[in-house]
Parts: sequence; structure tokens; C-alpha cells
Amino acid sequence: MIFVNYKTYEQGSGQKAIALTHILGEVAHETGVKIIPVVQIIDAEMIVNSTQLEVWLQHIDPITYGPHTGWDVPEEAVRVGIRGVFLNHSEHKFENWDELVKAVARTREVDLRSVVFAPDLEELKKVLELKPTYAAYEPPELIGSVTASVASAQPEIIAKASVLTKEAGIPLIVGAGINSREDVRKSLELGAVGVAVATDVVKAENPKAELTDLTQGFTSS
Repeated sequence: MIFVNYKTYEQGSGQKAIALTHILGEVAHETGVKIIPVVQIIDAEMIVNSTQLEVWLQHIDPITYGPHTGWDVPEEAVRVGIRGVFLNHSEHKFENWDELVKAVARTREVDLRSVVFAPDLEELKKVLELKPTYAAYEPPELIGSVTASVASAQPEIIAKASVLTKEAGIPLIVGAGINSREDVRKSLELGAVGVAVATDVVKAENPKAELTDLTQGFTSS
């Protein structure tokens, strides 16, 4: 599977997010690879209504309905058709570990799937104790890189992460700088079940060509 994180890029916002999601749907249909758009909450309902793809959010907060100005309520994500959520991404980390624990618990309460991110193996071990749907290894220093990827720069760490996740019975996702079919192939070979990408697809001149190239890593693995 490929998670495509729209972040708050202009190319992944508003009507451009709709157009990008249509491209993701085309590639998923043509290749048979599961592709999941991970979108801003402000665009979520509009995107859900525009596609048959499973749509995820970039974040939710460990709250329910109440006096929480500016927070993201899990129940509302479910109401509009969201199926899963990123948690603890390096660009939106929980300052307090207990809040992450609560957020993962809330996803289970409302039947949202989750990918919980870790920047290193020590934090990955703690993440696995939370029993998310997927655990992600993503070194922050490689996020957005166009010259190096986690697969090319840190294959030995992906292999160690794979051992940890398999022992815990939780599938591994890897991300940071993924930009080619070879990156995807190598990640799967080392034990991941999927990848998380953003810049390579969302900001590409030809997102369909870039995404199609990434899917080829699944057929050659």
C-alpha cells in the first residue's frame, strides 16, 4: 500500500486535492495497488464524497465532543467517512506521550485505523506497545529529501524495525524521501508492507507518472 500525505501543500488543498485524489484513484485502478490519500481535515468530507478510495486524516486529537476550540474530533472524522488517521508524525508530534496513548485508544473506540510514526527504533518499541493498526518508521532528517531516502540511506534500520514489528504482530510502514520504484521494492524486501510518501507525488509535475513508478516497486518485489 502507498499512503500519499497531502500535508498542507497547495497542490493537495481544496479543488487541487480533489484533482489529485482522482489521479490516485486512476493509478490504484490501473495497477491494483492500494493507495490511500491522507488529507487535511478541512477538505476531508469533500474528498470522501469524490472518490471510492479509502481516505485518511493527517491527525486527530484525543477528545470527544465538547469545549475544544480548534481540535479535531475523532467522531466527526468517522461521520464524514474517514477510515484512518496518522498519529505522531514528526510534523505533528504529541508533546506528551500520554496524549498519544489516549489518541490511539480513541481511534479504537470510534473504529478508525491508525498509523503511528516513530523517528527511531527506541520510540518504535514504545509505539508497538500501543497496538496501532500500523507502525511507521520515518527518520525526520530524510523527510522531503529528493537526494536520499530511508530505503537507500538506512536499510539496516528498516530491517531492524521489521524484526520489531513482526514480533509485535503489527505491519510496518516506512517513509522519508521515498521517490522511486527501487525505494519501494527495497522497503518491501526489508520487511515493510507499504510506504508513506508526500513530496515525490504531491509536488510532482506529473503526479500520475511518479505514483505509477512507485507502484512498480510492488510488482518487482
